[in-house]
Amino acid sequence: MLPRSPSPAKADAPDPQALSLNALGWVLADGDRAQRFLALTGLTPDDLRASLADPATLAGVLEFLCAYEPDLVAAAEALGVEPQVIAEARERMAR
Repeated sequence: MLPRSPSPAKADAPDPQALSLNALGWVLADGDRAQRFLALTGLTPDDLRASLADPATLAGVLEFLCAYEPDLVAAAEALGVEPQVIAEARERMAR
């Protein structure tokens, strides 16, 4: 049996970690949103810097966006992806 090739939509999906880092940049570009992110995650700016390579931190960024639809939609627009792409990346990071 031949291996199943990924569907075109999945093959074109951005790397979830790269998307998370780009999304984090978007979150941090707004002071109020950045403060809300830090407050909800319990991270300090130093903790955040130290954990940028941690998959849990990156997944947390996507979770933060998915938890509040206005941010999800605005981030998706700013990043040039559909909101569903961010939600799917969150799911892939959770695995």
